[in-house]
Amino acid sequence: MKKIVLFMLGLFFLPMAALAYQVNIEAPDTLTVGKPLVVTGETTFGIGTPIDVVLYHQLTTTTEVKRKIVYIQPDKTFKAVFDTTGLKTGTYKVEVPSGGMSGDSVTMRVIQLIDRSDAIHLTSSLVQPYSGKILVAGSIVGGENSGVQIEVVGPDNNVMFGPRYVNTNNMGDFSVEVPVTENGNYEVSFTDAKGYLGAKTFTVVGTLTFAETPVPTQAPPQAQVISAHAAASADNPVYFLVRTGTGPVTLYTSTSDDWVLEYIDANGIHKTINVHGTGVAERIELAGSRGKTIYVKMYPRKAGNTVEAFLYGQNVASIIVSPDIPAAFAALEAPAATGTPESPLHPLLALAAICGAVLVFRRVK
Repeated sequence: MKKIVLFMLGLFFLPMAALAYQVNIEAPDTLTVGKPLVVTGETTFGIGTPIDVVLYHQLTTTTEVKRKIVYIQPDKTFKAVFDTTGLKTGTYKVEVPSGGMSGDSVTMRVIQLIDRSDAIHLTSSLVQPYSGKILVAGSIVGGENSGVQIEVVGPDNNVMFGPRYVNTNNMGDFSVEVPVTENGNYEVSFTDAKGYLGAKTFTVVGTLTFAETPVPTQAPPQAQVISAHAAASADNPVYFLVRTGTGPVTLYTSTSDDWVLEYIDANGIHKTINVHGTGVAERIELAGSRGKTIYVKMYPRKAGNTVEAFLYGQNVASIIVSPDIPAAFAALEAPAATGTPESPLHPLLALAAICGAVLVFRRVK
């Protein structure tokens, strides 16, 4: 009788177990304010089933910020996108209410919202008269001798410029002119090697009249800066081949790590540079020799680090990553010769000479 009761209880709970659906969600651990928060998930729910995805702000208490209703797609996935513009920095979480889900479901993720917009210091005005272009100029804190990626969204909410990489100088300064054809608001977003920095809105007003037509002036020539990059570590350095131009040549690293530079100049002289630490670029300054090749070896000083190594060149014809160790460095890194072992012929000759002397001595005797 007990077995029958247990069997019936098992049949009773079996449908409940079958109804325990599974949901697993994914979201970034860290996100910059202003970037969209994308939450994706997989589930065993049926196609077309609505699911709530909720964004909470966690302080001393948890406060609901936004709620999205999404629907299960044919591949059993779903996606919710939250706009983080204007949100405060701090700890947030996204969650799918877990009623009726299996115990191995992942229904909650914690996200840290950070704000890096303070690193952008603009020197150009946010309101500019119409001239056919917008001047976007300023500096990036911590972006010395590296660069910043710029993208511009026009008044029609379409990307009309970029993403374009703009170099920064040793002060972190940058400048670029963006062509425009109409008045309105232009949202300019900035991204560096560490990720999204933030966005600024430029407003173009007025119209270009004949009296306001700017007179072009001859800008002083500036040496072009070009670059190349590859992953590098102390055990696996990256080698660059730098083709020089005419006049002084300046090579410099990014500021993302404590870099070591070794180079062999056009005269075959090997030198090592490691003057600064992280945050300050290492520099090589040479007199230009048009058409000559400079071999550069670059790696982080700390062992175990694998970092993207950027080498910038001013007044150079080209910089490329060498697929192999250049012969000039291979010769330096080859193991030192141990010396040629002395030939056994020398003692044999000496022995023959002694024997000959003995025979001559006996005959004379």
